[in-house]
Amino acid sequence: MPATLGRRTSSLKPWMMALLVAAGVLVLAIIIGLLVYFLAFDQKFYYYQTSFRIPSIEYNPEFSVEHSKIRTDLKQKLNNEIDQIFRRSSLNHHYIKSHVVNLRSSNDGLNTDVLLKFQFASNNADTLKRQADNILHQKLKLNESFLRIDTSLPRLRGCGRGREFPSMERIAGGYPAKRADWPWQASLQMDGIHFCGASLISEEWLLTAAHCFDIYKNPKLWMASFGTTLSPPLMRRKIHSIIIHENYAPHKHDDDIAVVKLSTPVLFSNDVGKVCLPDASFEVLPQSSVFVTGWGALKANGPFPNTLRQVEVEIISNDVCNQVNVYGGAVSSGMICAGFLTGKRDACEGDSGGPLVIARDRNWYLIGIVSWGIDCGKENKPGLYTKVTCYRDWIKSKTNV
Repeated sequence: MPATLGRRTSSLKPWMMALLVAAGVLVLAIIIGLLVYFLAFDQKFYYYQTSFRIPSIEYNPEFSVEHSKIRTDLKQKLNNEIDQIFRRSSLNHHYIKSHVVNLRSSNDGLNTDVLLKFQFASNNADTLKRQADNILHQKLKLNESFLRIDTSLPRLRGCGRGREFPSMERIAGGYPAKRADWPWQASLQMDGIHFCGASLISEEWLLTAAHCFDIYKNPKLWMASFGTTLSPPLMRRKIHSIIIHENYAPHKHDDDIAVVKLSTPVLFSNDVGKVCLPDASFEVLPQSSVFVTGWGALKANGPFPNTLRQVEVEIISNDVCNQVNVYGGAVSSGMICAGFLTGKRDACEGDSGGPLVIARDRNWYLIGIVSWGIDCGKENKPGLYTKVTCYRDWIKSKTNV
């Protein structure tokens, strides 16, 4: 019997076919979107700092004048030279730009400090920074540029490298800090007047207290100053943005934390550097010796010093600080209590936002942010600090530090 010929038609109806096609397009779009995200948007900005010698150019005092034509022209020439080096290198697609931070005299001509900006995935940061270092050394070793690597400066050390660890006295009535003792300390100012302290945690981020911005939140009003003295400052930076913890409320003391982004990254040196941030699991036991620094008043309603001061205090358990005759239950788990129940040594007005640090493995770690207290150095009223380990994930989410 001959086979019966017939049409082979799909059992799917047109609307079902349309639905399948739409689903396929949607899946494809999601895959493409994820690829674009991981290849492009999951990349962070990183800064690599270096120094160059320029033996062919003699130092001119006009190089120190901020907006002088000779300074502007030279900075442009340097940026163009560095751009050319990296645009012709294997890091071409990662290199963003260079920024000349400083021009200074040397025995054989002129030296300059430069920040290089790159963009790449965070898991490749160390590898690509080593590549950048190699590219510069190879290129400049061949004398194909008027730039030379400056070897007179020490290689940068990691975080938390400040002073050694002897005993110190209090801020209120205490002693001035020496230059480069606390290189992460910053002053937050308006109209050149110190309002709060802050801690440098990267080339472009400061960590401070949210209550510093209870009244003035506009970043354009603020300036950050670095160095041991307020006047003259070692370095100043404009503020790009201020991020306050979402749960902070001015009438409460909880979640008193904020991060501040600088408009221009700083160049690390012996005088300016970042403090180490502890992991969330970092523990500090009661009676541990810790240090707080700032330009705050020397006593309640007292004058503000021009030179940074330092104080050694002790960690006090929250149970002790919550006793009825101390703070009566006002100290939460997101706070650290530090000082002495006998009073005298303490932070004071104007120290807000500044660092509370502890030495661990020869590095200094930021464990607290000056937050609140009753008077300065008053008996049974030690200082209260925002506990940094409780906000480690929050800091990471806002700054990627």
